[in-house]
Amino acid sequence: MDQTLIFWTVVGMAVVTYLPRLLPTLFLSGRNLQPLISSWLRLVPPAVLAAMLVPSLLVREESVTLGFDNLFFWAALVAFPVAWKWNSLFATVIVGMGLVALGRSLGLGM
Repeated sequence: MDQTLIFWTVVGMAVVTYLPRLLPTLFLSGRNLQPLISSWLRLVPPAVLAAMLVPSLLVREESVTLGFDNLFFWAALVAFPVAWKWNSLFATVIVGMGLVALGRSLGLGM
């Protein structure tokens, strides 16, 4: 592949990913949003995280798996209350990874 094509492809990808971040910042800077919009925007990051996480927890080999062999699902069920109570990403990740490691060392799940 030609080096100039690669360069312009990278530049194009940078522009395409930067503009959606820049434009709202430019148009909304110095303005106060309505409380309804502000509270709705606070829900976007958890919704995006859930949309990325749930399929990886529930789908194994192209089918939904909620059985005892889905170690990641059961570790997430325990890690979720930890995240809710302590509001700590570090604690949640440690609990989740610890449960998966423990389950694998005991020969459970995948």
